[in-house]
Amino acid sequence: MQLSAIHTYPVKGCHRLDHDGAQVLPWGLAGDRRWMVVDADGVGVTQRETQRLVGLHATLHDGGLLLRADGRPDLQVPEPTGGEPLPVRTFRSRKLPVPALPAGPAADDWLGALLDRPVRLVFLARPTRHLAADTRTHDTGDQVSFADAYPLLLANTASLTALNDWLAEAGEEPVPMSRFRPNLVVDGAPAWAEDDWEGRPLRIGEVTFRAAGSCDRCVVTTTDQETGVRHREPLRTLGRYRNVRQKLLFGLHLVPTGTGPLTVGEPLTLLER
Repeated sequence: MQLSAIHTYPVKGCHRLDHDGAQVLPWGLAGDRRWMVVDADGVGVTQRETQRLVGLHATLHDGGLLLRADGRPDLQVPEPTGGEPLPVRTFRSRKLPVPALPAGPAADDWLGALLDRPVRLVFLARPTRHLAADTRTHDTGDQVSFADAYPLLLANTASLTALNDWLAEAGEEPVPMSRFRPNLVVDGAPAWAEDDWEGRPLRIGEVTFRAAGSCDRCVVTTTDQETGVRHREPLRTLGRYRNVRQKLLFGLHLVPTGTGPLTVGEPLTLLER
């Protein structure tokens, strides 16, 4: 088994960045989901609410962020270093707000025009807990980005092939891996092998992780990540074949237990419990 792709999403919900290598930090990959678009109530705006986010291309650079989108002028956004923190939440139902720094009116106006709604851009200066300690079986502690639940998401190419075989049998078009927005993609494992990894330690290259269980998928997987067009698949087929206790499963959550560099091509090794 080996690592075949690495992706980050600098702004939660934005278009992916593809990498040959990345640095693993306690809260996930460096530069991954440290920025978030929020509404007037300070709640994260994601592709669940608006497919327009697929057109947001964000690139990190020293001291800030470059925002790009078709039909919009590029915007340089300095990383905020001061100002009054805003209490924000990744989801409206979550009770634990976290302090984030506002990026400023220029970024807010730019994103508001792109998304056609009033929004603000915020930066998570210090990764911190936004889920209660008893919310997850494998708690990440206080170190987490604006990710939904866990620091990283791993996906298996053989599992995608199996899913696409089911889609073909139903007369549906295949879906690309980008629909599932993983951070890490692995080759060489049997389809759905990752189902049996929950709770196990594993190593990719020289960096260690704990497998924290399968990922319950949502409507974002039905959104074409290049066009924003929403379809009915793959959720309908996941509902037929991968419905476990009313959760439609694809992908594996990971929690870093070490830090260091990852490079595409490095081996993945399951370790003893």
